[in-house]
Amino acid sequence: MQWKPNTTVAALAENQGRYLLVEENIDDRLVFNQPAGHLENNESLIDAVKREVLEETAWEFEPKFLTGIYLYPKPNDSSITYLRFCFYGHCIKHHENNTLDDGIVQAVWLDREQIQQQANRLRSPMVLTCIDDYLSGQQYPLDLLHHYEK
Repeated sequence: MQWKPNTTVAALAENQGRYLLVEENIDDRLVFNQPAGHLENNESLIDAVKREVLEETAWEFEPKFLTGIYLYPKPNDSSITYLRFCFYGHCIKHHENNTLDDGIVQAVWLDREQIQQQANRLRSPMVLTCIDDYLSGQQYPLDLLHHYEK
């Protein structure tokens, strides 16, 4: 039987040592996550991360490099595994009147210590792992990724 992971993108944006996160309601629990979501059909990874950041935070996002690719099995559901592409980039324009995606309570900027203090409220350990990978200097060029149109 062929296995297919759920492909997702995540954005890592930093401003003066603080990172853009979303507080979202998942399964009746408020958690923190990077702006992130699923890759849609016929969408490039770059377009997906830009779209997700705008939908979840009202910020336009310009990816600069890839910080890592992560394979993460969903806890308590062995049938779901996420394949996450995390991008570092800059928030370039805020659309304060945009409505955020369903389930998103708010977008917040927190420093690493504040995020660590909320470890029990992180959607997954990938939130801190992505930040730590960025802080350790992991940078992969965007031209590593190729997208072919139909």
